[in-house]
Amino acid sequence: MRRRPLIQPRQKVKFFCFFLACIFMVLTIVGTGHLRSILGSLAVTRVSNLVNRIVSEAVSDAVESGEIQYNDLISLEKNNNGGVAALVSNMAEFNRLQSSITQDILERLDEVADINLQIPVGTLSGSAFLAGRGPAFSVRMQSTGSCSARFDNEFSHAGINQTTHRILLCVDISMSILLPGFRTGTEVSNSFSVAETVIVGEVPGTYTYFDSGNNVQEDAYEYAINNG
Repeated sequence: MRRRPLIQPRQKVKFFCFFLACIFMVLTIVGTGHLRSILGSLAVTRVSNLVNRIVSEAVSDAVESGEIQYNDLISLEKNNNGGVAALVSNMAEFNRLQSSITQDILERLDEVADINLQIPVGTLSGSAFLAGRGPAFSVRMQSTGSCSARFDNEFSHAGINQTTHRILLCVDISMSILLPGFRTGTEVSNSFSVAETVIVGEVPGTYTYFDSGNNVQEDAYEYAINNG
């Protein structure tokens, strides 16, 4: 009596096809996971660099065109002795510049809302040896963002009885990035010095500078003895 084989050839083919399908599914899942991570990192980096460049160009154009002038933003009020008594802000001009610069940045962002990312196939393997190798495929990325601009003040000493007043433009941008199958986002903040002046007051009659390495009490006592 002839014994039938335990596994028929047709069953072997089915088992082999099932095995290949499992391997393909595993590779697909791994590749998709790497693709999502790589796409997210690449998209955030690309958008951040792009936003930084756009904001820098927009602010530079506004400064170079003469649109931002210190005297248009700040008025100096002086006392009877000719010294600076107060700084008065021109809020209407501040608001106009905020609106103008914000609108300019948003228009520039709209021009680059769609970007194609190139991903080499070898990068999806997760292997450092294969990273950047193989043919590249293109993935379309869409981005949209919101922008807010505000002005701030900074005061710093510029010498004896001199103070540097800087007007800073702070730009905050929040970007939403749409990629195939998921979305991500990033926030970019920049601060620029757009105008400044040096405020000079009356020269003080006495100027004492303690920097001998001793403690303050010893320096003050020595100064009092030497100067009566």
